[in-house]
Amino acid sequence: MRAVLVSAEVSPFAKAGGLADVASALPRALSELGVDVRVIMPKYRSVEEKTPLEELARFSVPVGKKDVECIAYRGRLPGSDVPVFFLGNDHYFDRAQIYGEGGGDYPDALERFVFLSRGALKLREELDWHVDIVHANDWHTALIPAYLRAGIGPSSARSVLTIHNLAYQGVFPWEQAATTGLSDELLASFQHARKLNLLRGGILQADYLTTVSPSYAEEILISGEELEDDLRSRRSELAGILNGVDYEVWNPETDPHLWANYSASDCGGKEENKRRLLDELGLDVDPSAPLVRMISRLAEQKGFDLVMASFERMLSFGIGFVLLGTGSPQIEEFFRSATEKYPRQVAALITFSEQWAHRIEASSDIFLMPSRFEPCGLNQMYSLRYGTVPVVCATGGLRDTVHEYNPHSKSGNGFTFRDYDAEEMLSSLRRAIGLYKEDPQAWMELRDRGMAEDHSWEASAKEYRDLYERALATRA
Repeated sequence: MRAVLVSAEVSPFAKAGGLADVASALPRALSELGVDVRVIMPKYRSVEEKTPLEELARFSVPVGKKDVECIAYRGRLPGSDVPVFFLGNDHYFDRAQIYGEGGGDYPDALERFVFLSRGALKLREELDWHVDIVHANDWHTALIPAYLRAGIGPSSARSVLTIHNLAYQGVFPWEQAATTGLSDELLASFQHARKLNLLRGGILQADYLTTVSPSYAEEILISGEELEDDLRSRRSELAGILNGVDYEVWNPETDPHLWANYSASDCGGKEENKRRLLDELGLDVDPSAPLVRMISRLAEQKGFDLVMASFERMLSFGIGFVLLGTGSPQIEEFFRSATEKYPRQVAALITFSEQWAHRIEASSDIFLMPSRFEPCGLNQMYSLRYGTVPVVCATGGLRDTVHEYNPHSKSGNGFTFRDYDAEEMLSSLRRAIGLYKEDPQAWMELRDRGMAEDHSWEASAKEYRDLYERALATRA
């Protein structure tokens, strides 16, 4: 079986969120299962410093009424034999950020991702690949299923579209619809609320749909960001497959970013990481006090309205608090101010840093993720592996992976709350802090249970392979 996965971001070459991690780890796991898989992404400015590039081909890509030059390069996913193909056009991709600056998308976002989607199919033609499955991801590549139906690309290939976050749909003025190059008949499925909605069209045109957790697949059929009717019409082709964790990258025993490595059988290194982190960030909290961390895109979805509304009360619990992330200017400013007001108790790194993400993960005692909704979430699974106990809102993938601690049966791996409410969040956080302070032995047992869990990609990759086989079985 031969599959091509197309994504707007792929770690470590370009990353804005969890999509990049999935687009890197899933192909490697599929390759281990015998799938001949290739990855296609844009050649952003950041790519050249991450990998040697070999130029393969030059060809033109139709974008609206223009023919745009594309230079294709080949690299490889680190630690694997999986090839990555980069579609280069400096006008579209030689920019400071992946998607946009100042909190929004670049004004020519539609053109950029028409170029990626059509370019991926044109690359297959230029290199004369046989392809069975084209796996598109999120709105950036949601045009691909319609292009296949229009005869642009291999006629026998089947399409799979994974919805990583339904809140981001790729909505543009309808007047720009001609940029896609699709016929009026195919464009009809992309129209929603008098706008061009790329994700809606992908949902209606793809052969199969997936979301990134079983619970999220159920939730979006009920409340689907105004697309629930369309999703219900595809219920029989929709599967919820939980994302996995790449344990080649996220493993405290071998993680090169840490000051000290450690394992479930010997967590001494976790204490050393915490001590070093407090020193590095200038926090003057008792090392025995719980350190709470948030590593996240700074967006309302992630529950920051709850955190900001109750922040001083959280600090009164006697915790240290560390934040890493970028996003909403208002949220960024709140945490900058908090570090000035509480310099010994609060540290906020308003940036993205892979190294600091790993270090903070390993150094913290509690991970707070009070998301309003969460398609899957990866950070809670990283936390479990690193012995950082999660406190989460029980929604989407968080509900599938974090289970309430039961002091009587000594079961569960974290603390949860169901109602999206600041008081409910604080109650869960208090329960976690109470166990940490009052019963260290039970805390260590809870931590060790989480570290022993297996959230690797192996099982999830098998589900994707099975889905590919079902899609291929529909071929005439």
